Amino acid sequence: MDSSKKVDLKIIIIGALGVGKTSLLHQYVHKTFCEDYRTTLGASILTKVIAVDSTPLKLQIWDTGGQERFRSMVSTFYKGSDGCMLAFDVTDRESFEALENWRDDFLEKVIPRELGFPMVVLGNKIDICDRQVSEELASAWCKDKDIPYFEVSAKNGINVAQAFETLAKQALLTQKGILESYLTGSIKLSPSDEPKKSCC
Repeated sequence: MDSSKKVDLKIIIIGALGVGKTSLLHQYVHKTFCEDYRTTLGASILTKVIAVDSTPLKLQIWDTGGQERFRSMVSTFYKGSDGCMLAFDVTDRESFEALENWRDDFLEKVIPRELGFPMVVLGNKIDICDRQVSEELASAWCKDKDIPYFEVSAKNGINVAQAFETLAKQALLTQKGILESYLTGSIKLSPSDEPKKSCC
């Protein structure tokens, strides 16, 4: 892949209502935090250009609504995703327990790919003392699923950029792998075994 050519990647953030998906996105893209974001209805999109291993990437990041009544609508935004960010709130046990459903729903809806779809899990709001989900519990769940886990704070910016950039790197490597396997699989030059027919 030409490192001078910009690669477009679609990243989607999913998770239960109120876990801080919008805050995480604004912290990453604008380095800002607001206490009173409104509930996302459907999806909103922000973009950010970064470089990974000298390859310029344009990240199109989709922030999705977490309300159950919008679940079927949100799943229509999954199509064409190159990476998925699963978010939960470490002070809300239910948001952690819902991760399995969010992950399964996402993997069912995306175009079937290998099991190693680029994905990371974010445990948000570590700046708040009232934890209900321990780092050990979340790490064990992610280890079982072979997904990188980040303890983050959208408010203080802790580990937010690292999480997004880890996912972007995974997505880029996957896209390169798909492109290379497509190219090597589609170019097969082999001589024909059939004898040539002579014509007058």
